[in-house]
Amino acid sequence: MLTSDDLSRRRFLYASGSFVLGATLTKNIVSASSENSLPFSPLKKAIQWSNLPKNKSEMERCEIAKRCGFDGIELPPIEDAVEIEKILDAVKKNGLTIHSIIYGGWDKPLSHPDPSIAEEGKKRIIKNLKLAKQVGADTLLLVPAVVNERVRYKEAWERSTKHIKELIQSAEENNVVIAVENVWNKFLLSPLEFCEYIDQFNSPYVRAYFDIGNVVIFGYPEDWIRTLSNRIVKIHVKDFKRNGYQWSSLPYEGDVNWSEVRKALHEVNYKGWITEEFPGGDENYLKELSHRMDLFIQGKEKV
Repeated sequence: MLTSDDLSRRRFLYASGSFVLGATLTKNIVSASSENSLPFSPLKKAIQWSNLPKNKSEMERCEIAKRCGFDGIELPPIEDAVEIEKILDAVKKNGLTIHSIIYGGWDKPLSHPDPSIAEEGKKRIIKNLKLAKQVGADTLLLVPAVVNERVRYKEAWERSTKHIKELIQSAEENNVVIAVENVWNKFLLSPLEFCEYIDQFNSPYVRAYFDIGNVVIFGYPEDWIRTLSNRIVKIHVKDFKRNGYQWSSLPYEGDVNWSEVRKALHEVNYKGWITEEFPGGDENYLKELSHRMDLFIQGKEKV
């Protein structure tokens, strides 16, 4: 959460220009890197709520998350007040944190040519900023725009910029950061553009939610991290195979250079949450996923 002191300091920095922003399965997969002997900046590990077993109660799902070694939860938009209270109770009793709401925004994009659809998207974002505050989350993940046959790149930029500027006040009121994510929406296709897009808002309430796996097909996540620097407020963890063009079921099975990504996060002094975005599974699978995320946090690399 951002305190008034935090905001004063960050506004000063903006003004001064200085705020830039399963062990058996893993044998023979990783080894310690001699270059990674640095004391890495700490990272916090989270799981998406939708990836916990859906046939379990809220309490059982949180107990599984805790047993598997996760410290936090990323929650989708939920409207059922009773369900929200059950989740909050389970999270509290298991010593977990809800750190983010995955709003998304694909179905009612801020870039839509129909103003009524974009306005509906804004209303939903405001509603979920309030939900984030209610559950103690400090970010709302947003897909800012969608470029397609009907929406030019320039239009997507201009429309989404206009609407996000109008949403900053609500973000401030709820003390929740709008975290813009890089996704396969044909938008923000380079780290330089991503920086320019974030910087134009000149607000600590609009930051970058960086997805490691989403740039592998056309770039290198460590390069994006070093360029985006401390504009990054949250990280999604997933892996991608260029050969065959497919997602990996676990880290260290695709083409992400995990040790280099870890070094890049350390270089930009990132100390926040990393949240898995892999397929869900049973408890054994989730323990293995958690273990491999630990290897990443420790700076391990492929043999």
